[in-house]
Amino acid sequence: MIDFQNGTFVKLKQVSNEDGYKMVQGLLISDEGILSAYRGIRDYVIFTNKRVISVNVQGVTGKKRDFTSMPYSKISVYSVETSGVGDLDSELDFWYSGLGHIRFEFTGRSNILEIGRLVASYALR
Repeated sequence: MIDFQNGTFVKLKQVSNEDGYKMVQGLLISDEGILSAYRGIRDYVIFTNKRVISVNVQGVTGKKRDFTSMPYSKISVYSVETSGVGDLDSELDFWYSGLGHIRFEFTGRSNILEIGRLVASYALR
């Protein structure tokens, strides 16, 4: 499970939804689909129409994986920070009541406003 005291995923770059599907296919329910997928150095963050799934790849071989499911419905507050001139990364922060805070840092090429709109369309239902 994500350490909500120190939960940060950095340098996330968009990958194909197919790559994301390969990582989480066994976890998806029948009416769940992948909206977008991102990869860090080894870890993944998958946005579905139901939740955000973080995949923490562990161990030397990378065969050990920790999957954390974060339903949009449980987000208390979220924040979107766009990149600037000196800071090319953008951030998406979630706060979960009773759990804490998680941060996703995306590379400058990621469309953080689109990601924020995606989160809003599911979290604000």
